[in-house]
Amino acid sequence: MSDGLAAPETKGVKVEVLSTVDLGPEIEGMGGWQLRMRRVTIEPGGVFGPIHDHKGRPGTVFILHGTITDHRDGGTKDYGPGLGWPEDRNTLHWLENRGLETAVEISFDLVRK
Repeated sequence: MSDGLAAPETKGVKVEVLSTVDLGPEIEGMGGWQLRMRRVTIEPGGVFGPIHDHKGRPGTVFILHGTITDHRDGGTKDYGPGLGWPEDRNTLHWLENRGLETAVEISFDLVRK
């Protein structure tokens, strides 16, 4: 698969919202925002695309199982269990599972309600 800006469409991915917290009552000035936790499962050969950014939706990811390849900045980086990455306003990427086992990540992000 190409490491350029063109990325395949999403396939073999399941996204489950595990919980959310309304930040308005928790932190002054955060009305209309929530903290979201999701479990993303990517089957072998699966792709979480197309290329997307995280402007206005910062977050972080932690890998529980398998290996996920992150495509960004014209290159790739593999992340396995116990590793993760930040997703900030400069993130422009797409993900895939090149391995033979299912990959599972937990992601946290801030989103507008």
